[in-house]
Amino acid sequence: MASCSKDYSNLLEQVNSGAFFGPSSGVKVTAIRQHEAEGVLEVRKDTYNPLGVIHGGALFTLADTVTGTAAYTIGDRPCVTLDSSMQFLAAARGDKVFCVATPKKIGRTIVVYDVALTDGEERLVASGTFTFFVK
Repeated sequence: MASCSKDYSNLLEQVNSGAFFGPSSGVKVTAIRQHEAEGVLEVRKDTYNPLGVIHGGALFTLADTVTGTAAYTIGDRPCVTLDSSMQFLAAARGDKVFCVATPKKIGRTIVVYDVALTDGEERLVASGTFTFFVK
């Protein structure tokens, strides 16, 4: 990730605390830098689908939370997801899934992010594209 002198510790604390959907789903944002973010999904018993595979919705929640946090760093303005697509490439293995969000296009009010999710074996298990409206 690119280095930046801005301190995002308050944002990191805010996004990871409280009874919000992300944290209550096992998602934690682990790093924030200008225009970029990283996070992890702590796999729990309730993270699996009936087939014994980590639920795609849990992976999507990880990706949306991390990319939304990255998008917020663009001018420290609220943002909402306009569009998203995920490609589920392999069943994730292990007790953690990692996410990295990097900008693809930064406009005045519309931003587009690429996201990559890897498992504990460093295998790419999902990728996606997220578009946000930044207020």
